[in-house]
Amino acid sequence: MEFFQTEEPAIEKPIIIAAMQDMGNVGSIVVNFINNSLRTKKFRIAKTTFPTYVLDQGGYIDLPNEIWEYRYADGLIVFGGDTGQPQGNDELHSLCQDVIDISRKYSAKFIYTVGGFHTNRILDKDPKTFVTTTSAELTKQMQGLDITTTPQKSVITGFNGLILGFAKQNGISGIGMYGELNEPQIPQYRAAISIIKTLEKLTYRKFGSTDQLELMAQEVEKSFEN
Repeated sequence: MEFFQTEEPAIEKPIIIAAMQDMGNVGSIVVNFINNSLRTKKFRIAKTTFPTYVLDQGGYIDLPNEIWEYRYADGLIVFGGDTGQPQGNDELHSLCQDVIDISRKYSAKFIYTVGGFHTNRILDKDPKTFVTTTSAELTKQMQGLDITTTPQKSVITGFNGLILGFAKQNGISGIGMYGELNEPQIPQYRAAISIIKTLEKLTYRKFGSTDQLELMAQEVEKSFEN
């Protein structure tokens, strides 16, 4: 994994929101939404050293352009979004450690990550967001705020789980927010909306209107009705 600093932002003690593409594209939808809504500015790039797959374009192949950006706004650093995440443990661990290093560099005290939560419950256009944290004490605070915590023990794989482990190891508080979804292969815009509303409640920030995400959710539903 290679990292390139393109700017030195004048920020101190920001919150970090870090997530990558996962089931239902929830992590990417949320991160891309925040970047677009807040007009965040790029300041650092993470790039894979070796491709983990190739793209068959129908008779010839292309190499994927696997690049992820760090972006910033007032009091906020956002990492990830877009498509894919590293398939190998070494690059995944390198990415997580770099997020921790950036958190330390700018004296961040809190890391949020987001993703999908696969469930068999019929959602009826109203998915919940489940929260897990890096400590039992922080979880009690979430419950005191009437935030629903994850209902059972489970293993969270990929960047959107592992980053919490790296945060815990390095003494940084972290919260993972995972929106319910039934179909992991379909973009889950309502799960993303649910997470954004929870994120606004926890950070006391507004990330913008989610009306466009709702329209996109309706478009997905129409495509399956036809």
